[in-house]
Amino acid sequence: MLKRFFIICSGADKNLIYSCSNGEQNKYAGIGATVFFTALMAWIASAYALYVVFDSMLPAILFGAVWGLLIFNLDRFIVSTIRKRDKFSQELLQASPRIVLAIIIALVISKPLEIKIFEKEIDTVLLKEKNELALANKEQMANYYATDFEKNQAAMDSLKNEITAKEKEVNALYSTYISEAEGTSGTMKLGKGPVYKEKREKHDAALAELDLLRKKNEAKISDKEKEAATLKTNLDKKIAESQPIVDNFDGLMARINALNKLPFLPSLFIMLLFLAIETSPIIAKLLSPKGEYDFKLEDSETALKTNLQQNNYQRNLMRDTDAAIYDDVYGEIRTDKELYNYKKQKAIELLKLQSDRFTEKQKGVM
Repeated sequence: MLKRFFIICSGADKNLIYSCSNGEQNKYAGIGATVFFTALMAWIASAYALYVVFDSMLPAILFGAVWGLLIFNLDRFIVSTIRKRDKFSQELLQASPRIVLAIIIALVISKPLEIKIFEKEIDTVLLKEKNELALANKEQMANYYATDFEKNQAAMDSLKNEITAKEKEVNALYSTYISEAEGTSGTMKLGKGPVYKEKREKHDAALAELDLLRKKNEAKISDKEKEAATLKTNLDKKIAESQPIVDNFDGLMARINALNKLPFLPSLFIMLLFLAIETSPIIAKLLSPKGEYDFKLEDSETALKTNLQQNNYQRNLMRDTDAAIYDDVYGEIRTDKELYNYKKQKAIELLKLQSDRFTEKQKGVM
């Protein structure tokens, strides 16, 4: 039962292969088994790749099955269409496009399985890349809000500088009227005279202005601090919103790129393994000598080709014979006097009618 199934997978003609020896049947069963297991590996590889893409088991299995059947059909077609020739160079030339196709299939199959085999190493590479992306994302977001932060901080610094400048002015006026009272500057008279009173009033007025300015600017500074807090909240929100994108940076393309950053040699060995598996049916058929099945298949094809050549020859011969017969028939008709006189009479009548019609047309023009 299993042997029959693998023979079907090989694409061999059932009527011919079952009339061959047991050894010949085993050879094609082995070729069919290679085709089947290659398609099975293609199903597993594509299902895993699609699971990484869709993150869902059922679609991955279904689409993977379709891909596996496609690879099975291609491999079966490739193997079944290779014919044994008298010269190896002819066979190699015939199989070269199929070998190229088999190489492409092997590369496509091996890549998802490489990703699964080196999953832990790839996760390490992806973790590093995610951290770098997260830092770059934070830096980019900070740069995006940097202008707003700078403007806000500059406004607060300006308000604080106004208060500081006014405080310096009040302190200077305070020192002036104190020095006047102590007699160390100004009028140089000890005591609180008119000049002291004038300077004290000027200081008090400046102090009142300072209190008013401080209240007004502190209210504005409070608003700016709230605005800065809002900007910080928005920045954190933007970073939090973009973080899932960074966390989900583990799709198929990201894993393929991460795989390419790992040492090349292990990946190369796995790829060569699948390449050997995929091309083994073709190589086996190229290297094996002509067997009983090949001779019978060639005999069947040659018989059909000979039959087609015979049919074509008979059709051509029939056509040539019919042409020769019709040539003789029309040759005899050409020498018949009665038919000649009849056609001559009809020609004369036609010429008369043409002449009469022309004459009537000319009279109408005149």
